[in-house]
Amino acid sequence: MGRFGRLLFSLAIIGIGVETLICSYLSDHKVVPVIPWLPAIPGLTYLVGAMFILYGTGLLFQRTLVVSSITLGALMLLCGLAFDLPRRPNLMSAEWRTNVLEPIAIGSLAWLAPGLGGIPRWLHRASRYLLAFALIIFGTAHFQVLTFIASMVPGWIPGHWFWTVFFGVAFIAAGVSFATGFLQRWAALGVGLMFALWTLTIHLPPVLRATQDPDKWSDVFIVLALWGGFWTLARDLRDTKDLSLGTDSNRA
Repeated sequence: MGRFGRLLFSLAIIGIGVETLICSYLSDHKVVPVIPWLPAIPGLTYLVGAMFILYGTGLLFQRTLVVSSITLGALMLLCGLAFDLPRRPNLMSAEWRTNVLEPIAIGSLAWLAPGLGGIPRWLHRASRYLLAFALIIFGTAHFQVLTFIASMVPGWIPGHWFWTVFFGVAFIAAGVSFATGFLQRWAALGVGLMFALWTLTIHLPPVLRATQDPDKWSDVFIVLALWGGFWTLARDLRDTKDLSLGTDSNRA
């Protein structure tokens, strides 16, 4: 599952890069499409799109995994904080939750991808806390815009409100898990499964209906990256108890 998750995460990042380049080309031709997390400045988006493709490809190979993970995480953090946060200063808005926190969450997943031995311990810990913060905000937002999120559930699935509340609670529980180090692997598996279900039931069907809306494609690549990123962690994350045992063993 860890290998499949990393493959999915890598392909999603490459997809975001390809879409960014296509949107940059359309922007040059006086069409302003949706570019994830970036201002519609062709020179900037050409560069960032190429970097997404480069780093996504680097994640596929063990020799370039660490460098690609660290640089991709830094780029995602830059996209969220430097490019998008100034345009969305309202911390309570749904736009802040999606446009600012999604790249930060993906960047944290990129940093965590090599495992504890692949990156500095402080970066591993900081990534966990950033991820925990993002998940808790995602869960809280389910209750802030309960009706809107419930309306996104396909009509053939019963209990729209129930599932909206359920996933909101699941997000918050997963965030607490990452913050405390308790049952992290189960949290990673569960959150990854949530994004897998949303990919197949909510975000992929509009794209399969031959939509040309770049925003829909962005949604697919983002949820694929989150799905794959969390499943990548399932193999490498250890609970707080496991980490303490490992430290004691090393000292012995």
